Amino acid sequence: MSAAVRSWNGLPQAAHARQLVLHARDAALPAAEGSVLAHGNGRSYGDVCLNDGANLLLTRGLDRFIHFDRASGVLRCEAGVLLGEILTLALPQGWFLPVTPGTRQVTVGGAIANDVHGKNHHVAGSFGHHVRAFELLRSDGSRLLCGPHRQPQWFAATVGGLGLTGCIVWAELQLMPVANAYMLVEERRFTGLERFWELNAAAERDMPYTVAWIDCLARQPRGIFSSARHAPPQHALPLSRHAQRRMAVTPPVSLVNGPSLRAFNALYYHRPLPPAPSLRHHGGFFYPLDGVRDWNRIYGPRGFYQYQCVLPPAGSHDGIAAILARIAGSGQGSFLAVLKTFGTRPAAGMLSFARPGATLALDFPNRGADSLRLFASLDAIVAEAGGALYPAKDARMPASLFRAGFPAWQAFSAFVDPRFSSSFWRRVNP
Repeated sequence: MSAAVRSWNGLPQAAHARQLVLHARDAALPAAEGSVLAHGNGRSYGDVCLNDGANLLLTRGLDRFIHFDRASGVLRCEAGVLLGEILTLALPQGWFLPVTPGTRQVTVGGAIANDVHGKNHHVAGSFGHHVRAFELLRSDGSRLLCGPHRQPQWFAATVGGLGLTGCIVWAELQLMPVANAYMLVEERRFTGLERFWELNAAAERDMPYTVAWIDCLARQPRGIFSSARHAPPQHALPLSRHAQRRMAVTPPVSLVNGPSLRAFNALYYHRPLPPAPSLRHHGGFFYPLDGVRDWNRIYGPRGFYQYQCVLPPAGSHDGIAAILARIAGSGQGSFLAVLKTFGTRPAAGMLSFARPGATLALDFPNRGADSLRLFASLDAIVAEAGGALYPAKDARMPASLFRAGFPAWQAFSAFVDPRFSSSFWRRVNP
């Protein structure tokens, strides 16, 4: 079958020749003319999950659990299993994902291919650091069993390899033990970036999860700093309701605009904060947006961009300040502005995004040329600081910035399967 496919942010749109379905019983990739690209649950932004004019290899059919050792927390499952499905299985038995991004609607294969990170990189690294093994199906029919100590070069190329080295069929993960489904969360309001750096440095010494929401429209940056740990055993736990709202329609224009952003940011910043620490269900802490189905529709038919950068420690303080000042001056704000820091653990993959420094992520309604001009000015700040943009969240990164931010790209190219490609890869390797 063939159809136009958009990524989660609604742009760009790609026309694929065919959408091929891969099943566990398949001994080889389905036959088709042109290149292929594995496509999980479609939660990547931009064109890293698209293959315009060629073929998508749909992997959600690889949805079986293979083995779970309840004593050790070692789980083996097929690559199309969602992170949320792992939590449904493992959390009642006392196990949790050691690293999780901001949505549980991501496949295991996609989490590996983008080497996703969470709020605990300073203690746990990225998702790839907790992958014990995976099977990689290549277009020549070969199957490589890869791990940190078995085929380590193929392992490093595939973790964070953007789905270009072949198709991950199954993976084995090491989960982490927890006592229950709840978190102990502390929240503090702050004004000024210097206060953020102080709060973050102190929290990282004691807390495994740290993150800040930023009001990027304020003349002086302000926000709410959150830190958390998994709750210890409790005599009683509060009831948690999981009613999911839905954005049922796509409005004709974006509901995210100057007045709505200012109102939301002011209300969110001044909202009453619960006593610290507060007991909170993990879903509200890790996955607040998962509570609104199809939340991406709020940006209207033109979609939105996410701009996520990482700046090395030496340039992070000045660079983050310059980026926020440029955004505030443009009037193109974001109510989803997240600032956090990465630890010093060496990257698991050749093209892994997470590295020592600070990372800032913001969503912007698509305003056409105005948005692109703003991003170009932000690119200059990122490049001067020696930083990088996140391929999984990118829809317009210039090739020069990709190559500067990922200097291993040439060495990585030797591991790309000759039949695999993506719109992103062709864009940054014209």
